[in-house]
Amino acid sequence: MFNEVYDVIVVGAGHAGSEAAAAAANMGSKTLLITMNLQNIAQMSCNPAMGGIAKGQIVREIDALGGYSGIVSDTSAIQFKMLNKSKGPAMWSPRVQSDRMRFAEDWRLILESTPNLDFYQEMVSGLIVENHKVVGVKTSLGLEVKAKTVVLTNGTFLNGLIHIGDKNFGGGRAGEKAATGITEQLVNLGFDSGRMKTGTPPRVDGRSLDYSKMIVQPGDVVPEKFSYSDVTKPLTEQRDCHMSYTSPEVHDLLREGFERSPMFNGRIKSTGPRYCPSIEDKINRFADKDRHQLFVEPEGWNTVEVYVNGFSTSLPEDVQFKALRSVVGFENVKFFRPGYAIEYDYFPPTQLKHTLETKLVDGLFFAGQINGTTGYEEAASQGLMAGINAALQVQEREEFILKRSEAYIGVLVDDLITKGTEEPYRMFTSRAEYRTLLRQDNADFRLTPKGYDLGLASEKRMKRMEQKQEASDKFVEFFRTTSVKPHEANPVLESKNSALVKQSDKMFKLFSRPNITTEDMRNFKAVESYIQENNLDREVIEQTEIQIKYSGYIEKEKNNADKLNRLEDVKIPKNFDYSMLKSMSLEAREKLTNIQPVTISQASRISGVSPADVSVLLVYLGR
Repeated sequence: MFNEVYDVIVVGAGHAGSEAAAAAANMGSKTLLITMNLQNIAQMSCNPAMGGIAKGQIVREIDALGGYSGIVSDTSAIQFKMLNKSKGPAMWSPRVQSDRMRFAEDWRLILESTPNLDFYQEMVSGLIVENHKVVGVKTSLGLEVKAKTVVLTNGTFLNGLIHIGDKNFGGGRAGEKAATGITEQLVNLGFDSGRMKTGTPPRVDGRSLDYSKMIVQPGDVVPEKFSYSDVTKPLTEQRDCHMSYTSPEVHDLLREGFERSPMFNGRIKSTGPRYCPSIEDKINRFADKDRHQLFVEPEGWNTVEVYVNGFSTSLPEDVQFKALRSVVGFENVKFFRPGYAIEYDYFPPTQLKHTLETKLVDGLFFAGQINGTTGYEEAASQGLMAGINAALQVQEREEFILKRSEAYIGVLVDDLITKGTEEPYRMFTSRAEYRTLLRQDNADFRLTPKGYDLGLASEKRMKRMEQKQEASDKFVEFFRTTSVKPHEANPVLESKNSALVKQSDKMFKLFSRPNITTEDMRNFKAVESYIQENNLDREVIEQTEIQIKYSGYIEKEKNNADKLNRLEDVKIPKNFDYSMLKSMSLEAREKLTNIQPVTISQASRISGVSPADVSVLLVYLGR
């Protein structure tokens, strides 16, 4: 049945697998996507939403490179919000509430319309490895499919174990069996493996809720969208979410089930996500808090199924039910399905290169939760990078790596392979030292040229980005060169309690004031005329305001990035023997030997490697 040798085989069709398969196929590689159930392609296993703090920036970056997560997020959105608008633009983060069924359907239809991509439904039970190189996969039916590269995106399926109270059973997620065989083989090949835990809340019947008792959470009045392309449009109507709270009574009811909780009775031994704790973990760790927020999120346009965000739990189903019925608005709640926790195998990501290829087996790539991350967006970005690099390897082209100063995706990958992770890794803006450069509004400027060179971003998209950049640059120049007289400026400044001017000044200087907005500047006839005559859209106007107001910060951060990027150019020889550097600390020598950093810059970011250790290394390398 499979006579040909594929360029790329992608195992698993979640968010990572979907992006990996699309990227490899769109770059011209003959690709096979194998998954245990083709009906569950790009399933939203947990919350029905994409984006959020730092995650929204990742989705924009995937889109700018030519991936599909942004487009599918737009076509399946039921609500859009730009989070952190009260803070600076480096913190602004787009998020959509999604129609769960439409999201998976749109992804499947996109993949089915992708040339060079084949599909097959079965469990992959092992790899075919010859002379430390992967040459294919084995399936549970005994089929062998040959390939030049393989991308593993197994999610939570590797020896997955589901917990609900004192009951547990094998599964990759509710209603689906676990995947076996791969972990054991990889360990035999010399890989280190570990266990992690994640959880999900109950899904309930929206018809049984009293929304009048809850706080309405509407979308933005003027919603935006994720994709920079013109194939999607902003929402014209939206569905509301709602918010309620737990109470001391709810907490007491939950505590009654603690002795039957797998989290507290020792059944779950693995580490869960620190920043997305279960409800029992929250009331145990934060005993002084008498309430916690619950976000009531519809699962789609027409379905009555509702996701109770903030109530993730592995407590017995009767305890979940009794406690949730004591939440305001949930007095008559009916369950569609209870919450549960799931434990699964992962492989510490320090065993990977920056391309996400494994160090032990050539041509084998890992992406997503197999690397210890949590979240659709983190997984999708890794899938995109693994798919790109698998295709490049087959085509004998140069590998594709993003620097920390170029993208949140670069920060994510570098954090994983340099620092590793012992708990589910989640992206935050605080993890990115260059977040002023890595804003959600400029991901196309940063990455579309790279996506175009790879063959992922289309020529149309490239031209659209260039036109936007040119229009923004010209608008900035207009403010730099256009003056305004005191009698024109002062009424606007006075209305904003801003210091008045005594002589003509450049508009750029006025606009740079923190309390002066674009709307204020449009009170000047020259500005409004320029916008109308040049038909400037919201994106160009917003980009111009950011470039003017934050020009000093942006320039400073660029200079800092340039300085550190010089260390990225100082390569460390392959298989360098750190044991001979006796003036370096023992810890540093051990960490450097284990991780084998490629550059001095990467070496400097390894936990346990001090600036003094880096100096020793630089001296030895003649720098």
